[in-house]
Amino acid sequence: MTRIDFYSLKEGSTSNRLSLTCRLVERIRAAERRILIYCPEFAIAEQLDRLLWVFRDGSFLPHGLINKVDVELTPVLITTEDHAAGEHQVLINLSFTVPSCFNQFERVCEPLDRQPDILAAGRERWKFYQAQGCLLQHNPVAD
Repeated sequence: MTRIDFYSLKEGSTSNRLSLTCRLVERIRAAERRILIYCPEFAIAEQLDRLLWVFRDGSFLPHGLINKVDVELTPVLITTEDHAAGEHQVLINLSFTVPSCFNQFERVCEPLDRQPDILAAGRERWKFYQAQGCLLQHNPVAD
């Protein structure tokens, strides 16, 4: 059974969804898990790729865009395609919809910021996962 973790920035937070994603990647990689980040918009995928390089001084998060790196050697992949690639345990979903491949992962992370459209889409995904019988958890996150 896939575990679904929603991470929502608390009211008044100055962070955004991409910086929250970087924090999640850092934490998940510390547990030596392989991550696939689904980002259906290429411009946002490129923005996240750049942000992961400079996210935190002294931090190194080996990652890359799926068509530009070796899938087997890269523990964090960013993809614009809605399908599993390689042997990744964790899916981070930056889409407004539920990825069709979500149940191929041990865990799905759903980062949310305070933007109304992102929160509304997140609520719809929560309902979908709940109807599928997934184990759901909500994690409020401060800056």
